[in-house]
Amino acid sequence: MRFGLMRSLLIHPCGGSITTVRSTTTSAQYVASRSRDPVFEKLMDKYKNLLKVIAIQDLIVANPTADPPCVSIEFLSRLSQKLHLNRGAASFLRKYPHIFHVFYDPAKYQPFCRLTDIAMEISRQEALAISATLSLVVDRLVRLLSMSISKSIPLRAVFKVWRELGLPDDFEDSVISKNPHVFRLSDGHEPNTHILELVQEDEKRLSFEAAVEKWRVVECSKENCSVDRTEIQFSFKHSYPPGMRLSKDFKARVKEWQKLPYLGPYEDMIGKKKSKSGVMGLEKRAVAIAHEFLSLTVENMVEVEKISHFRKCFGIDLNIRDLFLDHPGMFYMSTKGKRHTVFLREAYERGRLINPNPVYDARRKLLDLVLLGRHAAISDSRDTNLSEEE
Repeated sequence: MRFGLMRSLLIHPCGGSITTVRSTTTSAQYVASRSRDPVFEKLMDKYKNLLKVIAIQDLIVANPTADPPCVSIEFLSRLSQKLHLNRGAASFLRKYPHIFHVFYDPAKYQPFCRLTDIAMEISRQEALAISATLSLVVDRLVRLLSMSISKSIPLRAVFKVWRELGLPDDFEDSVISKNPHVFRLSDGHEPNTHILELVQEDEKRLSFEAAVEKWRVVECSKENCSVDRTEIQFSFKHSYPPGMRLSKDFKARVKEWQKLPYLGPYEDMIGKKKSKSGVMGLEKRAVAIAHEFLSLTVENMVEVEKISHFRKCFGIDLNIRDLFLDHPGMFYMSTKGKRHTVFLREAYERGRLINPNPVYDARRKLLDLVLLGRHAAISDSRDTNLSEEE
């Protein structure tokens, strides 16, 4: 059974209409027509402006010639289209006075923009949180490489998700170069490309436990465990958008899929033969890899386009977007902000991570400033609290 066909069995919460089977519609059409989860949509509605703020913040902080770091409004205006600033840079900056301070430089006869003190403090806290967790950063990279069939990944793919993985912006030097016993950079098959390889002598990956495996252990150890311990061996946690009604046929197929054996994300594919009976197992392995990838990210979310860069490395023959759409009980995809962003459903509750981390906490503070918009100035007590929370 092709699991993608299960979409035809999802019943819309507002009526009895049946969602169109993927064979007669495109993924983009399906995303637009499916039942939406209001909690994730509301969260992504906040994030779409945060991502623009972060892009400008990075440009400011990356300017080494100014003290404090700043960029000209003219420079940002030239990048307005690329940064998706529909009404121009100046208009966007004025929306967030608690993050950006615009000033006029009489020596250069033009306006500039820098971060406010509180925004700089939040940026510093995030950098400190990342620096304090470098051992976890190394572990994430090793796990990422371990899921690759060749135990190697193009460096440009890592650059796509460096922020999602909580890597420092100088990770080539601070992480890769400083751990030569773990990582190695080699020339790629194309000019000016590099491949990040896992040093084969490192055997730590052999003992890796995937996030879903930890969940299974916790579920089985509960006194009121309602699942059959033999059935949960290959299961994943599922939950669905509020109001989504599922047909009996759909539930039955999910139950059968849950029992299906497969290779875990850290198990080698080398020497494994593909067969018709193993096609579903390969798809379930692809789901396991996607699940683990999202579990490794700081916010348990990533743009679909970014994770697609790892598809060949992980040996996934399926369309990544379709993979997420086929499993709405595990993943939620939003199209807010003209991008497809996928969330690991089980990691969130009421729009927040259930198990936050210091890097995530710092980023949430910046999101709070974005939501504050032009509202009243932040009190001095809040500035003090930011420093005390380090």
